[in-house]
Amino acid sequence: MRPITLGVCAAFFFAFTFIFNRMMDLSGGSWIWSASLRYFFMVPMLLIIVLFKKSLVPLFDEMKKRPLSWVLWSTIGFGLFYAPICFAAAYGPGWLIAGTWQITIISGSLLVPLFYETIQTVNGPARIRGRIPYKGLAMSLVILFGVALMQYEQASELSIRYAILCVVPIIIASFAYPLGNRKMMEICAGRLDAWQRVLGMTIASLPFWLILSCYSFITVGMPAKEQIWQSAGVALFAGVFATVLFFAATDLVKGNMRKLGAVESTQSLEVLFAATGEILLLSTIWPSFMSWMGMGLVIVGMVLHSYVSTRTENTVLQAVNKEKFTG
Repeated sequence: MRPITLGVCAAFFFAFTFIFNRMMDLSGGSWIWSASLRYFFMVPMLLIIVLFKKSLVPLFDEMKKRPLSWVLWSTIGFGLFYAPICFAAAYGPGWLIAGTWQITIISGSLLVPLFYETIQTVNGPARIRGRIPYKGLAMSLVILFGVALMQYEQASELSIRYAILCVVPIIIASFAYPLGNRKMMEICAGRLDAWQRVLGMTIASLPFWLILSCYSFITVGMPAKEQIWQSAGVALFAGVFATVLFFAATDLVKGNMRKLGAVESTQSLEVLFAATGEILLLSTIWPSFMSWMGMGLVIVGMVLHSYVSTRTENTVLQAVNKEKFTG
């Protein structure tokens, strides 16, 4: 239950990403600066925490072992995740970004065969290649149906061009984030805590952000003061609080792709938090009855996903133990 609780808390803080990004876009800020500034601010914030924990040296020692892997998967997990999210904010409201982002629930499930998971058997730990959790995937479809229902009225008002420019980048981000996160969990193999891993991935992704920020400086100039402060808010709430909470949740279930999928499904609550935040901060229209029904389906789907994932895990464990016993 603890990983699910941490995932829900992470979803709350992640919602600030969609709200602040929309605020910055409405005020005329560049999406490139919105993306880059977040990670520039995250470095000193996380550095202070890791230094206080006296765990900076072990992090650098770990990064020295496989520097190219750190740069590659951090760029995918952070760069190809957040840059498309900010790009999409220039073409759609926060509720649509948050709603479409829930495709990551399915994306994460489809990535399972790329990894091995560790299960406990009567003969000790065993590593098996992950299988697509079809039952959990069905529960993910319930969540996505709720999201679609919740956003139906608003989404119908967007042009096809804006919808494509908004949706396609988010689909890319939905695969990049869980892929980068899971690959880095494999590389770290439990040797680093969530704070160290987030700081390491932030540092390793800096070349990507420096290239983007240089391009933005040449094309649009320096960011406005308002955008700088808003980016600092995103860095603190979403970049530090949310990311560390989410990584801590995934660390608790590492090696178990079914439970990992359940944790990732908690991010569906970002839609609820983002919708509430836009109502309070941006004075958007109060959701209709249909939208509230969709929110209810999101919550029900999340609970069902967690329940099915746990039952499926037990079934697989029993099957493996039976095979080893009879063999």
